[in-house]
Amino acid sequence: MADEQKGFRLSRRLVLGAAVIGGAVLWGGTTMARLARGPSGPKNAGRIADIDGIALPLKPIASPPVFDPLLPWSAKGGDINDASGLSRTPVYGVVEVSEEDHVAKALAFARANGLKVSLAAIRHSMGGHAFDDNALVLDLKKFNKVTVDAAAKTMTLQPGARWHDIQNLLHPRFAVKAMQSTDIFSVGGSLSVNAHGMDHQAGSVAGSIRSMRVMLADGSVTTCSATENSELFRHVVGGYGLFGVVLEATLDIVDNAVYRTSREIIKSDDFPKFFAEVLEPNKDIGLFYGHLSTAPGNFLEDMIVYRYDKVAEEPPADQPDIGEPGSVGLKRVIINLAKWGSVFQELKWFTEKTLEPKFENCTVARTAAMAQGEACLVTRNNPMHDSVPYLFNDLNDETDILHEYFIPRAAYVEFITEAREILRNQSLPVLNASVRIVHKEDVALTYAPEPAYSLVLYINQPTDADGNAKMRALTRALIDVTIKHGGRFFLPYQLHYTAKELQASYPELPAFLAAKRHYDPTELFSSTFYRGIKALSGVA
Repeated sequence: MADEQKGFRLSRRLVLGAAVIGGAVLWGGTTMARLARGPSGPKNAGRIADIDGIALPLKPIASPPVFDPLLPWSAKGGDINDASGLSRTPVYGVVEVSEEDHVAKALAFARANGLKVSLAAIRHSMGGHAFDDNALVLDLKKFNKVTVDAAAKTMTLQPGARWHDIQNLLHPRFAVKAMQSTDIFSVGGSLSVNAHGMDHQAGSVAGSIRSMRVMLADGSVTTCSATENSELFRHVVGGYGLFGVVLEATLDIVDNAVYRTSREIIKSDDFPKFFAEVLEPNKDIGLFYGHLSTAPGNFLEDMIVYRYDKVAEEPPADQPDIGEPGSVGLKRVIINLAKWGSVFQELKWFTEKTLEPKFENCTVARTAAMAQGEACLVTRNNPMHDSVPYLFNDLNDETDILHEYFIPRAAYVEFITEAREILRNQSLPVLNASVRIVHKEDVALTYAPEPAYSLVLYINQPTDADGNAKMRALTRALIDVTIKHGGRFFLPYQLHYTAKELQASYPELPAFLAAKRHYDPTELFSSTFYRGIKALSGVA
């Protein structure tokens, strides 16, 4: 009898243990699958409805005008959101632009019916920059033609063209001169924020523009450049779509040079010296990327410096198509696990520091460019052709938010020291941190009135009220330390700043808003962002 009871107890323990283990395996498998899964649709988690306590939503139009049947509407009414998922906004309608005449007719319809107009494409700005309550939104994604003039080394393109597609068109002979470090954005969006990226010599996109054709609020079309109608040019570039619709832009392109890739780990505090002694004087370093550790053990202390040294002006004739990112599911899991705490953040840093170099994709035959032996060789297009699919997920109760802060170069070490303490003493997971080089930018609402370094952060937050409150508090703390050191924050992101912070960072704002009223007296072009900065500036 005792033996039977012992056997029963043993069997029950085995069953219970097997159930626990099986449940853990099932949970683990289900969890990993969820973390690896790509987005099933855009995130749409509500709306951050104020800027510094000023309410942003507007009342619906009492008697909305009848939709013009001659316009290509893709939506009549409804809501729209951006990449944050936290800017859900009701709009009058969306016109799907594919030709210049659509723009002219849509603006005329809006003027005749008292509607505001917003300009949208990929919508990766995160504070209602591409739409507004009750606005007629021009969706420019299909307004995307590109032509290349090989002799002049230029391309002329419409604003909806995506950098990803442009690179495929230019490859293998040519490459983009200036764009963001990822290629998911539209040209129009990049022009509107004066984007910058991996080419520390080329600087921002503004420096690559030969000319632009712009349709103003009254329907007239004008050409502008750094030397022709230069004041309009300075306000359209970095003007957040508030001065007119860019119908086409002619940009410089460059040779698709071959680079030898390398990386080294330095201390973050040593970066200014590294830039001055290594990066800046060496004109053959065509691209650069500085990736800071976000692991708790050396948070923002160690930096991986990725550099690309030119070894040939042109790639071999048999250069293959540009490859798409690999191991997307695994990379997505690693990034999503990093949101769960220090162990996984250390794992992510170990992967970046130790494992990534072993899987580097060397796309040019090692003997094809100046006999570099065992060097890893790539063309310029390869590192710039990253659409970062691994950053997008199906976790709908959270979102990932970009920040960028521009610091005068002499203040870098002191700024990073204080920013490090702010970020360590808050609870939102910092998923990525990098350092970029920016030059003095001669645009009306400049983020860099002098040469600067920028700190780019990618931070996760819950999409509930508590998550929004924590992100707002963190943003303001980082803006304050940036201002303390003579820097500025980038405007394409969430509207978490105060009137005092905005005015301190952008003393040119009153002149910018005055120019807006000069070129667009009826304020036809609008956005939630525009109403927000206008309210914080004290302009009625």
